[in-house]
Amino acid sequence: MNFYAAKSDPHLITLIIITAASIISLNMFLPSLAHMASEFNVSYSIMNISVAGYLAVTAILQLIIGPLSDRFGRRIILLGSVAIFCLATVGCIFSTNIWWFLVFRILQGSMISGAALSRAIVRDMMDTKDAVKVLAVIAMAMAIVPMIAPMFGGFLDELYGWRINFWVYLIIGFCLLFLIWLDLGETNTKQNETFHKQFSSYPILFKSRKFWGYSICMSSSVACFYGFLSGAPLVATKVLELPPSELGLYIGSTSLGFFVGSFLSTKINLYLNLTQMILFGRIVAVIGISSGLILVLMGNISTFTIFGSVIFIGLGNGFSLPGSHVGIMNVRSDLAGSASGLSGAMAVGFGAIVATLMGLILTAVDGAYKFLLILLIVKLISLGAAIWVHMLESKSIET
Repeated sequence: MNFYAAKSDPHLITLIIITAASIISLNMFLPSLAHMASEFNVSYSIMNISVAGYLAVTAILQLIIGPLSDRFGRRIILLGSVAIFCLATVGCIFSTNIWWFLVFRILQGSMISGAALSRAIVRDMMDTKDAVKVLAVIAMAMAIVPMIAPMFGGFLDELYGWRINFWVYLIIGFCLLFLIWLDLGETNTKQNETFHKQFSSYPILFKSRKFWGYSICMSSSVACFYGFLSGAPLVATKVLELPPSELGLYIGSTSLGFFVGSFLSTKINLYLNLTQMILFGRIVAVIGISSGLILVLMGNISTFTIFGSVIFIGLGNGFSLPGSHVGIMNVRSDLAGSASGLSGAMAVGFGAIVATLMGLILTAVDGAYKFLLILLIVKLISLGAAIWVHMLESKSIET
C-alpha cells in the first residue's frame, strides 16, 4: 500500500464513507440524550443544545465550506475539518461539565464538510450525467445510515454508557483522516477567489419568489426531520418508557420512510411533473402526521401511533425533496452553486430552530401531543410553500 499522500481521484466507497460519517456524527448518540441529561444533572432542554447547537453551526459552515474549498481545495478542507472533529470528540469524552461538553459537541459540527464536499468532489470528477448516477448511490447512504446508527448507539449505551459513542466517533475520525490521506487526491484543479462572487449572488436569489417557495418547502421538510430527531428521545424515554436500544430502532423509522419514498418516486414521476410530485409528498406527510395526532388526542398513545405516523415524514420527503432541490437549482442555472449553499444553510438553520423548540416545549406529561403538533405545523408550512410554487410554475411567472 502506498502511504504517500493521494494524488488521484477518490473511489466511490471513500465518498460514501465520508458522507455517512457526517450523518453518524449527528444521530448515533441520540438514544443517550436522556441518560446524558441525568448524568450532567441538567434539563432535557439544556441537553438538547447538543442537537440544536450542532445544527446551527453546520448551517453556518455550509455557507463557507464551499467557497473555502473552491479557494484552497477540497482535500485540505476535509482534512482540517476531520482533524477538528477528532479534537472536539476528545473534549466531549472527557467533559465533566455540561457547558464544556456542549462547546466541544458544537465544534463536532465541522464533520458536515463530508456531506457538503462529497457532492462538489463528484462534480469535479464527472460530467452531469455520470454525476447524477453517482450522487444517487451516495444518497442511499443518506437513507440507510440514519436507520442503523441510532440502533447501534442505543445498544452501545445500554452496554457501556453514553461516552462509548464518542469513543466510536473518535475511531471514525482517525480512520477518516487515514482514508482521506490515502485515497482522496485534490479534485479542484481551478482554485480561485470565490467568496465575493458567491455572496454577491445571494441578493439576486432573495428577490426570486420561486427560490423562496422551493427553499421554504425544502427547509421545512428537512426541519421536520431534525425536529423529530430532537424530540423523539424524550417522547420515547419519558412517555413510552423505551430503553435506548429500542429508541434507536424507532429513530430509524423516518429514514425507512424516506428510503421507500425515494424508491417509489422513481416510478410515480413518470405521471407527475415537478411541482405535482412535491405537492404529493407534502400531502402524504400531512395526512400521516395528522392521523397520528388525532389518535393521540383520542388517548391512543403508543409506539404505533407516534412512530408509525412519523414514518410518513420520511415517506413524504422521499417524494418531494428531490424535486425541491431541482426546483432550487432551476431558479437561476448560472447561480446553482450559490442557490444550493444558501438553501442548504436555510434548511439546517430552520432545523435548529425546530429542534430548539422541541427541547423547550416537550415535557413528560404532554410530550406525545406536542411532539406531533409541532411536526404537523412544520409540515403545513411545507405544504403551503409547495402550493405556492405550484401556482407560480403553473402561471409561468418570471422571477
